[in-house]
Amino acid sequence: MKPLNREILAIALPAIVSNITTPLLGLIDVAITGHIGSATYIGAIAVGSTMFNMLYWLFGFLRMGTAGITSQNYGAGDFHQSSATLTRGLLMSMTFALVMIVLYKPIGYTALNFLDADDSTAALARLYFAMVIFGAPAVLGMYTLNGWLLGMQNTRLPMWIALLTNVINIVVSASAVFIFGMKIEGIALGTLSAQWIGFLTCIAIVWMRYRPERIKRPELLDRKAVSRLFKINFDIFLRTLCLVAVTAWFTRAGANQGVDILAANAILMQLFMIFSYFSDGFAFAGEALAGKMHGANDRSGLSLLMKSLVRWGMGIALAFTSVYYLFGNIILNVLTDQASVINTAHQYLPWAILVPVCGIMAFIYDGVAVGLTKTRQMLWSVAIGMGIFFILCALLMPRLGNHGLWLAFVAYLAIRGVCLRVCLN
Repeated sequence: MKPLNREILAIALPAIVSNITTPLLGLIDVAITGHIGSATYIGAIAVGSTMFNMLYWLFGFLRMGTAGITSQNYGAGDFHQSSATLTRGLLMSMTFALVMIVLYKPIGYTALNFLDADDSTAALARLYFAMVIFGAPAVLGMYTLNGWLLGMQNTRLPMWIALLTNVINIVVSASAVFIFGMKIEGIALGTLSAQWIGFLTCIAIVWMRYRPERIKRPELLDRKAVSRLFKINFDIFLRTLCLVAVTAWFTRAGANQGVDILAANAILMQLFMIFSYFSDGFAFAGEALAGKMHGANDRSGLSLLMKSLVRWGMGIALAFTSVYYLFGNIILNVLTDQASVINTAHQYLPWAILVPVCGIMAFIYDGVAVGLTKTRQMLWSVAIGMGIFFILCALLMPRLGNHGLWLAFVAYLAIRGVCLRVCLN
């Protein structure tokens, strides 16, 4: 195997493992809650987890922005600036987390109103949110640490931290519920413990292994460096809002067509999510290696990297498309036993089969754009894709119904990839 391919896999494979283990936190909470004794508790955990997913998704820029700048520092051999980027990122993370804790009541109230849960479920979700919000510094801090480690070409440590976090969550949550008789508080305690232990363990290992340099206040607050960080992060934040808008509209448009279509779309989107866990691993490799080569001013290496990433991406996409084509109906039957939902999902399965091939370039080139810190181009590609998505929805859904919705979504993914490919030439 060529050295470049080994570098790609060394970053991508641990990142894929981390991506796969991340959803286990929510799954574990639901599984333990399912034995407490009331369906209301399961609903409360589902609502509470959704509240945090919506909230934390908006702060993904903390990881991506840190990864892009750090990978360039790494390529340039400038560990001092890498240390400064880590310190600025952690300072920004802690500031946002503190604001979230101070404002947790209005944030929780707004999120609960949006999710429109019944009174009993909302009361328990509010309790869960009020406890787990104190994990915000750990969660946002891990975003920065994961981005910094990715920039330092290390995805193994985040993988082990993700596995540790899941083990702690299982042990603490199960003990709190089954040994000490706690209910929703026990689940929240397990999540909170896992978040903080994972964060503090990662901080300790980073400190012992890398020995980041101490950055004095004048340099830490350097106007040029801080302005660059805010510009990159703001572009990524706006991009995230575009992603949220498409996802929310997709769900809303499905709900307006009836319960069966809503459920069928939700199940088919799980196929997209599974694919995204793998494709994101190669996007992470793009972030780390493109930034490193850019920092080292290695243009020929960057060109070879992009070609290699495209080959790996298309291989992954074709593999998933083949699996979904051959075993899609079996997968649907595993995900639900509701005949009406399965029959409905079967009608739209061809679109889910097309998603990997049509969407892989959006993932790959997003990663390269982050590594090159070309976040404005990444923002425009998503904005253009979002605009075309809404236009196609308006034009096609009155005639094609849910097929029009899926066509708009597939086009949105494909256009993102095409736009970024043009921008990165």
